[in-house]
Amino acid sequence: MVSKRRVVITGMGVLSPIGQDLAAYWQALCAGQSGVRPLESVDTSLLPFSFAGQVVGFDARKILPKSQLRGLKVMARTVQLGVCAAELALAHARVDSSTLDPERFGVTYGSGMIATELDDIAYAAEASVNCQPGAVSLRSWGEKGIPAIQPLWMLKYLPNMPACHVSIMHNAQGPNNSITESDVASLLALGESYNILRRDGADFFLVGGAESKLNPLSLSRLALFMHGSRRNAEPARACRPFDRQRDGAVVGEGAAVVALEELSHAQRRGATIYAEMVGYGAAFDRRRDGSGLARAIRTALRQADLTPDQIGHINAHGLSTPQADIWESRAITEVFGQPTPPVFAPKGHFGNVGAGGSVLELIASLLALHHQQLPATLNYEYPDPQCPVRVAAGSPQPLTSPYMLKIAFTDIGQCGAVVLRRWE
Repeated sequence: MVSKRRVVITGMGVLSPIGQDLAAYWQALCAGQSGVRPLESVDTSLLPFSFAGQVVGFDARKILPKSQLRGLKVMARTVQLGVCAAELALAHARVDSSTLDPERFGVTYGSGMIATELDDIAYAAEASVNCQPGAVSLRSWGEKGIPAIQPLWMLKYLPNMPACHVSIMHNAQGPNNSITESDVASLLALGESYNILRRDGADFFLVGGAESKLNPLSLSRLALFMHGSRRNAEPARACRPFDRQRDGAVVGEGAAVVALEELSHAQRRGATIYAEMVGYGAAFDRRRDGSGLARAIRTALRQADLTPDQIGHINAHGLSTPQADIWESRAITEVFGQPTPPVFAPKGHFGNVGAGGSVLELIASLLALHHQQLPATLNYEYPDPQCPVRVAAGSPQPLTSPYMLKIAFTDIGQCGAVVLRRWE
C-alpha cells in the first residue's frame, strides 16, 4: 500500500563558513563569496595544506538558551554545531518544541568520527610513554593515564551525541538515529526520516548533520588519506568542482538542520512551508563509476513520479577531486543525457563539510527554490571534457521549474538522492 502522507520542510538552520544564519548564507552564495581561508587555530607547518572552510566566531553561548549552557562542557565542537543548528531550525520553523507531541517528535542526524581535543588526552598520553620514543607503558597507562582522563571524556566524542543532546534538550521521544556514512550521512538521515513520516511513525523531525575536522588529529589523518588540494597560495580558489584545474578536496566544517514535517501537521499549526520532499533513493556504487549513483537518482525520480526533463537543477556533490567529479558526471549524464539540467556545486564556497555537508548544500537549493534564483558554482572557470555536465557558473540564473535534485556520495560508494518541489 502506497502511503498518502506528504512530507514538507518548514524550517532551516545553518552554521557555515559563509554565514551563520540563512540571510547571510544566501547573500554569500549569490555574491560568490568563499569561506575557505588560511587556518589560524592549528599549526599547519607540517601539513601539505594550510587552509579550510571555517565557521569563524562561532559561539554556542550566543545561540542556546541559558538553561542549556551547562551541557556545553561535555560537547565537542562538532556536537555544539549540531545542537545549535537545531535551535536555529526550530526558531525558523516558528515552533515551540514543548507544544509538540514528544512521542511523535523524532531526531535523525548525520554524524561521523569526532576526534578528541588534544588537551583531553595529552597528560594521560604523556604519563604513559616510556623513556624510549614511541614506546607506551601499559602499567603507566593503567596507573597514571586512565585516572587522568575525565570520566565523561567519551561522551564528548561519540557520533550519536548530536542527536542525543538535541533529543534531550527538546524532549523528542520519537524515532532517533545517527547515520554515520561520511559525506552522504545527513542526506541519508533525511531519507530515513522521510520514510518514517510517510509510514505514520512520527509527525515532526529535526534532521541534519554536523562535522568539524579542524583539529590536529583529524587534519593529520586527512593529510595522509584525503586527496586534498595543495593550492595554499590561493585558498579561496582551491575548491573547484568539475573544473579542469581542480586538484583535490578542501576540508570544511559546519552544521545544518531542517524541520521535516507531515503536511497536515504543518498546516494545523500554520507553518510556513518551503518545499515538499517528493522522492528519495539510495544505492551503493561498488565500482565508483557512476552506475550506482545513477540508480539512486532513478529511484528518487520514480518515487517522485517525475521524468528527468522535469528537474530544474541538480545540486551536486562536487567534491573537486579529479576522479570523483568524473564518475559523478557519468551518473548525471547517464540519467539526464546532454545537455544536463544546470548543475550547482556549493562546495566551491566552503569545502567539504563531511557528515553535515549534504543538508547544508541542500539548504542552498531550498533557498534557491524560494527565491527562484540559482547561485553560480564558485571557481568553475575551465570546463573539463571528462565532466560533460552543464555547470551553473558565472552569475546567478533564474529558476522556473519547481523541482530540484540533490545527490551525494562517499569515497567508497554509498550514494543518496533526494527530490524536492518548491511549495506554491
